[in-house]
Order: sequence, then C-alpha cells, then structure tokens
Amino acid sequence: MGRKVTIAASTLNQWALDFEGNLDRILQSILEAKELGATFRTGPELEICGYSCEDHFYESDTFLHSWEVLAELLTAPLCKDILVDVGMPVMHKNVSYNCRVIFLNKKILLIRPKMVLCDSGNYRESRWFTSWKKERQIEDFHLPRMISTITGQKLVPIGDGVISTLDTCIGFEICEELWCSSSSHIPLSLDGVEIICNGSGSHSELRKGYVMVDVVKNATMKCGGCYVYSNLRGCDGQRVYFDGVSCIALNGHMLTRAQQFALAEVEVVAATIDLEDIRSYRNMRRSNALLASSSKSYPRILVDFSLSPEYDTTLPSALPIEWAFLTPEEEIAQGPACWLWDYLRRSGQGGFFLPLSGGVDSSSTAVIVFSMCTLIMNAVHQGGDQKLLSDLRRIVGDPEYIPKSPQELCNRFLVTCYMASENSSKETRTRADHLANSIGSFHMSIMIDKAVSACVDIFSQITGMLPKFAAKGGCPRQNLALQNIQARIRMVLSYLFAQLMLWTRGRPGGLLVLGSSNVDETLRGYLTKYDCSSADVNPIGGISKTDLKRFMIYAQEKFKINILKEIIDAPPTAELEPLKQGKLAQTDEEDMGMTYEELSQFGRLRKIESCGPYSMYCKLVHTWSNTLTPKQVAEKVKHFFRCYAINRHKTTVLTPSYHAESYSPEDNRFDLRPFLYRANWSWQFRAIDKQVEYIAANVKRSGSETSMGSQMKRSGDSNSRLRTGVTV
Repeated sequence: MGRKVTIAASTLNQWALDFEGNLDRILQSILEAKELGATFRTGPELEICGYSCEDHFYESDTFLHSWEVLAELLTAPLCKDILVDVGMPVMHKNVSYNCRVIFLNKKILLIRPKMVLCDSGNYRESRWFTSWKKERQIEDFHLPRMISTITGQKLVPIGDGVISTLDTCIGFEICEELWCSSSSHIPLSLDGVEIICNGSGSHSELRKGYVMVDVVKNATMKCGGCYVYSNLRGCDGQRVYFDGVSCIALNGHMLTRAQQFALAEVEVVAATIDLEDIRSYRNMRRSNALLASSSKSYPRILVDFSLSPEYDTTLPSALPIEWAFLTPEEEIAQGPACWLWDYLRRSGQGGFFLPLSGGVDSSSTAVIVFSMCTLIMNAVHQGGDQKLLSDLRRIVGDPEYIPKSPQELCNRFLVTCYMASENSSKETRTRADHLANSIGSFHMSIMIDKAVSACVDIFSQITGMLPKFAAKGGCPRQNLALQNIQARIRMVLSYLFAQLMLWTRGRPGGLLVLGSSNVDETLRGYLTKYDCSSADVNPIGGISKTDLKRFMIYAQEKFKINILKEIIDAPPTAELEPLKQGKLAQTDEEDMGMTYEELSQFGRLRKIESCGPYSMYCKLVHTWSNTLTPKQVAEKVKHFFRCYAINRHKTTVLTPSYHAESYSPEDNRFDLRPFLYRANWSWQFRAIDKQVEYIAANVKRSGSETSMGSQMKRSGDSNSRLRTGVTV
C-alpha cells in the first residue's frame, strides 16, 4: 500500500503579461519537479498571467491569453502523469475570480476560486476580482471551446472543493486565506484533507520573514497535515519584490525551503512525506478527532490516480530543518539588489546612473548596485545560470562577456557622478571618489555652478532682482530658491549624462537614473520636488535612515569597503548653502527640526498605528516622558504635522521605490491620503494644547513638577484620561 508522497513547490520569477516567458518558467518548474520525483506540483498565485496585471484584469485579452497558456500546458508531454496546480484568472458567469486550476493528463479536475481577497497595504484585489462566497459548494463551469477540444470536457467543477486521489486528499488556500483570521486550513484538516496547497504572491518587507514561517508552521501544528506554500519571486512590474521562500511543512515542522532572495527565475523544492505521520499525529489529538467527527464535508472530486508509488519503503522521508532568518541588513543587501536586476534586464537599458554625493543615502544606493554585481558574479561562476549570463551579455552588448570581478562588472553597469557646486566640501568629494574606486564604478566629478548661474541670470534679467543666500543677506524665500535650483539642475544633468554616457563609451542604449532619498526624508518632505530625488527607480526609497546606517556597517565588513565608516560618521548634509570658512554650515537634522530617529517614530505611529496629531501626542507624551516635557512633545508633534501637510504633495511624484518599510508614505499605491491639507491643523492642535494644560495642572497639584515622568507613570487616572481623550 502506498503511503509516501513526493510533493514539489515552485518559486517563479513571473512578469505581468509576459505570457510566453511565464509559460516557459512554469514548464521548467514542472520538469524540475518531475526530476525530483514529485507526482504533484503547485505554483505561485496568478503565475500564468503574472500577479501585478492590475487594471489589465479588466481586459478580455488577459483571460483569453491565460486560457491559451493553459492549453499549452495541457498538451505539453512534460505534464503527463503529474498532478499540476497552476494559478490564473477565470471569469465565471461574468464574474472574474482569482483561481487555481488543477489538471491531470489533459483533464481539468477542479477550478478553485480565491475566497478571501487582500485589500490592505500594497494590494487592491477586490478592484479586479470577487471572492467566492459559496463555502463548500461547487457548480458547473463551461469550458472555452479551445480547452474542450483538448480535454473532451464541456463542464468542470468550480468552487470550494477538494481533490481525492486513491491515497490522499488535497485542499487549497490562496495567499490571503492563510493570513486571515478564518483560514480554510482548519476545516479542511478536520475534514480529512491531508495536503493543503497555497499559491501566493507575498511581498518582501523588512523584518517580515518570520511571520510567514510562523503562519505556515502553525497551519499544520494545530491539526496536523502537510502545507505546501508556493510564492512568487522578483519584480513583476511593480514597486514590491516577491521574496520567494516557498516551503513545505509537516505537523508543525519545516521540511524544505527555497531561498529568500535569488536571481534564479525558477527554483523548485520538494519533500517526501509519509501520509501515516499525518494520520497518527491527528489521531493522537483527541479533541481534534472529536471535532472532525462532526465537521461539515467538502465536495470531493474523485481522481483515479495515486501520488504514491505502490511500493515505497525505500523512499526516505524528509526531516525537519532549521530556518535561518536574514538580518535586516542582509535583506537590504539582497532584496533591492535583486529588484534592480529584474528592473534593469527587463527595461532594455544598459546600466545605471547615480549622482554620488558622498553621503549615506547615495552611498547606500551605490553599494546596493555593487551587491547586485556580487550576486550576479556568484550566480554565473558558482551556479552556472545560463539564462542570467544571456541577459548579462545582452545588457553589456558583448556576446562573449564573462565578468571577472564585482568591481569590473560594476564599472560596466554603474556610472557615478559627484556634482559639485561652490557649496560642496572637499570631504564629501573625497568620500565619493574613494567609494567609487572601491566598488569600481565609472566615476567622474563635474561642477554645476555655471548651469546654476545661468538659470539665476535669466531670472535677474527678467526681474532686475538678484536673489541671495541667507548667509549673504537674503530672505528665507531667496535662500530656499537658490538651494532648490542647485538640486533641480542636478536632476537635469543626471538625465543628460544617463542618455549619452554609453554613447561616449561606444555602447548602445541608455542608463536608468537612480534616486537616493530615504523613507524618512520623504515622510518629512525634506527633498526638492523634481530634484535629483526624481529618477527612474529608487532602491532605498522605502528604507529608513537608521536601517541604512546599519546596512552600511554590515556592508563595510561584508564587502571590505573601508571608506564606509567615514561616510557613516559624517553628519548628513544637503550642501546647498554656502560653506563657512570651508566647513559645513548646514546639516539635515538641523534643517528638518527633528532627528531621523524621531522621524521613524512619527512614521510608524502615523501609518502603522493610524495616529492623527492628537493620538500621536497621547502616545509620545509617555514614550518621551523621560527626556521631554509635555509641551516639548507637543511642539515636536505639531512641527511634524505642519511639515507633513505642507510637503505631502511631493509624494505624488515620488520615484518608484523598492517597498521595504511598513510606514512608507508612498502615495501611488501604498499610502492613500490627501495631498492638500489645512496646514495649521487648528482643531487637532487645540486638542493637543488642552492635554498639555491638563498634564501641567495635574503635575502642579501633585507638587512634583520635576518628576513629571514618574508622576505620569503612577497616575492611572491621568493615563486613562489621556488614552480616552477625556479633558478637564
């Protein structure tokens, strides 16, 4: 009697609407699954068309071409004698669903629609799809004629059903159904389903990895069973990066996993499980057995096929593994690097252009490109990835090219430019030069003063007035305008050089301009609209300054780049105002009126904890009670929200950035808020002022104004009033 089953989970780097490429990668994964001895293969969410088709899901073409790809799969000799589960959109009774299609030997067994859609954060699934509401029900689906011709079927089941083979039972969840509070895997397990598959499109976010591992392990720990999680990998045309990590778990233990970040387009992991381990595990949990005896059944599609060989005693069962999590610094080194590679090879461009200032932000961006070059080197020389090598040769325009070192490859991929003005210091120029030399980028230094002067002269000729910096007697408006023209000239020159640098080097194509503004500066609005933060892509736009500094410390050791310590230790500065005796007269934190650490806290409270000005004050007055008075906290909160309101419009034109931080203010997909505000927040700020007065009066009554922090901690009544918003 068969009892051991080998199952494969596929990680695919799919691309929205790339039907030909997506088909090739699906077929490759089926081939690798069969080579690993698997009789069942599952894949990521919407793998046939790509997850991020978005409003293309309104087009009938997307559904038509998805069926055409499925027809290719049904007729492929490679798909013979293996149970295959693929993801694609399906329209049933004029309603579009995000579905799994399960087929075997030219027969479609079941179309399983997604029952819980994701509409939070980066996702808007209900804009295009409808959730299947008929729990544990199936109905007839009329196949397109092109499919009926192949399968000989006119009707197939669609709905919330399961597959019953000769030796086991297989059920399905789709991405969000695993994460929601009412997951299907519990009732599926109680109904005797032993293998549960999840095709996902789950994105990478700093410090998120352990969450997925926990939910997958817990899905099988409570009720036993095997959970097969298959996820997308790569940038499929959007700001998010799908981080892979497909895995297989059994009875609360991980058996195998794919890499979190990798350049390979196809990675298949497989595990052999003993079905009797599931049955024994469940039978020992008597409370679950009692629940199972009264559970409502799922419709079963009976299949005359066995996943296990008849005699399988020689097959070794997979053993549990330890999951090694990446640190946030490692995630920054690898995730944005892989995202940049996907963007570069699919954009048709020949490399990147980066304005390199010698500060933490632009230096981090340069190091991420160098990390990308290192990953490519390793993939070519250690893994022998021929597809990657083919893409690499196409980009550099050399059919025989083989990279010799990360520095040599970086010289081909990355052009860096220090754009100096009369306000630039020798120190930042030196740091930029040393970093470029360390990573091997094609580097140059230019002066932008003539271009700036030309723009100012045009203004003066028309108006008869000459603006001055504040240090030379100008007003704040003049001072800001003179700073901004420098920043915007750098953007114009960046695109000029990006379009022509490869021409000067005898290579075809152009360069993608890289932005390097971090998430905290964007949140505060500490950037010039349409300056050199305006670029084609920004690998650090979703990363905090704090995390970037930690990444630089990691990169210094990892890549042996000694100049990074000097860059980390230098005070962040825009260098847009005149120097004082050759030294810096401007620092970012002084300009912003807040520290980067404070900005991170503001960002998390605003986005993750959904705080307005009043709620934010009520939280921070306790958090900062040991260092700041309530009035000082109030002023900081007000200053942040004033700056946020005045500068929010800048987020509407942000450079598309790698999504990494859960408090990103990115306006186009993630953080949907207005961009025109009443900047004085009069009602909200009055509420804060009342709380400041209340705390001051309460502390005065206690006779312990100097120990305000300890008084607030002791006063349960005071804290209660603050939390509920009651004022006296």
